[in-house]
Amino acid sequence: MTYEQVLIEPVLTEKTNSLREQGKYVFKVAASATKLQVKEAVRRLFNVHPVSCTVVNVHGKPKRLRAKAGYTSSWKKAVVRLQKDEKIALFESV
Repeated sequence: MTYEQVLIEPVLTEKTNSLREQGKYVFKVAASATKLQVKEAVRRLFNVHPVSCTVVNVHGKPKRLRAKAGYTSSWKKAVVRLQKDEKIALFESV
């Protein structure tokens, strides 16, 4: 699995913006990705030094579309903490 396949997209919400002030960045990652793969992908793609990585499986929520009931897709979320005074420029420009 390549580094581009490990990190799918950044998660940009109000909560993740407040985490960014603490040096934590949130990504949607591949379902089969491990903590070590996520840390290595962030290190290689953004040229930073991750300190830790927390991975959470986010389960789909029940939704309805007219008469049909269903669920949103489940996905995997990774919170990566960087060394002090390091930032990812991609997030800062948003």
